Amino acid sequence: MSSIASPLTNPLSRQDGSRLVATVEQHGRTRRALLEGLLAIVLLIAAVLLQRGGSFGSNMVHDQLAAQRITFPAANSPALDAKTYPGLQRYGGQVVNSGPKAKAYANEFIAVHLSNVNSAKTYAETSAEARAARAAADAAKTAKTADSGVLDTKAVALDGQTQALFRGETLRGLLLYAWGWSVVSRIATLASMAAFVAAALLALLAAWGFRRTAAEFVPSAP
Repeated sequence: MSSIASPLTNPLSRQDGSRLVATVEQHGRTRRALLEGLLAIVLLIAAVLLQRGGSFGSNMVHDQLAAQRITFPAANSPALDAKTYPGLQRYGGQVVNSGPKAKAYANEFIAVHLSNVNSAKTYAETSAEARAARAAADAAKTAKTADSGVLDTKAVALDGQTQALFRGETLRGLLLYAWGWSVVSRIATLASMAAFVAAALLALLAAWGFRRTAAEFVPSAP
């Protein structure tokens, strides 16, 4: 009775099986390297866009602030005494041309002045008081009461405070808006650096994968 060789014990079959496994592994490494290379390209493009966006935002904030020519008073001067403005002494005499300076000027200089206009009341609160005072003054004037002059003086004073608060809060809001964009620009710049690093690492992994695949290339069976 003749014996029939099993494919599992046939040396040729085992060789073909090993070649097949090696080929599948090669294809897997090639696909992985291609994916890593593609991701590296995507990250590189994202890094360039983030870098450009961050640079544009930073330059825009600087140029817009510099054009306003806002300057901190001299350090330790009556307008910027150390007791009232301890956190602003390092900016004394400097031009407000960056996000951090804009935030400091808005929150530590303008805000202090605004708090002294009408007992720390906001523009909206002072405006409501001014309208009520003007209505009372007009009514007193119509009725020709003795206090009409006092009420009119109070209404005029509140009108002036309303205008001062409006201008101050508007400038403060614009400065904080500029600071916010400077933060966004900084985040974009940092993100671009991280994307550049990630793209470089993926490119190295892809190159290593292609090199390994080429070194372990298994030719097809004749």
